[in-house]
Amino acid sequence: MKDHKTLAMRLTFVTFLLGICLALLGCDPMPTGFKPAGAIKETKSPTAIKVADNRLVQLSWMVGNWIDEDGNDLSEERWTPSAGGTMFGLNRTIIDGEIVNFEYMRIQVTPKGIVYFAAPRGRYPPTPFGLTKYTKQSAVFYNGDKESPMRIFYRREGNRLYGRIEGEIDGEKQSSEWSWKLESP
Repeated sequence: MKDHKTLAMRLTFVTFLLGICLALLGCDPMPTGFKPAGAIKETKSPTAIKVADNRLVQLSWMVGNWIDEDGNDLSEERWTPSAGGTMFGLNRTIIDGEIVNFEYMRIQVTPKGIVYFAAPRGRYPPTPFGLTKYTKQSAVFYNGDKESPMRIFYRREGNRLYGRIEGEIDGEKQSSEWSWKLESP
């Protein structure tokens, strides 16, 4: 089991580095005409919440290696500390030894505010979600231009991180939730 975990950790690290490289080389952090979609509906200001570069410290509670294991199934989410006004994230889900889903994420301070860029399965360009609400242990990101998901929620309770997405598909409300335990900060 130790060899399996060591290999899994190495593969996770290599995959994480690849995601960061792809994000740095292939993702334009501010596409032409970018505006966090839907932020007007969620906040009183016309853009996402504007904050100084060091304000990502408010999201430092997300940093760490978050794991949920159930037999041969594994869900993990990893977030780096803020540097250069950016936090990088990686999520992957393994069922019966096979990767069934992965996502590269980036939270970045932009001229429009703090924006969460989601790239499920490495999709380019990533989808922007403006930060519309946060507390010391929770955050809500919103994109009103998408059918699903429209909102991304994170919250931390002790050594657990909870994630939730909400949206609509064909007019019906849909949601998914995840929970991970802190493996290491």
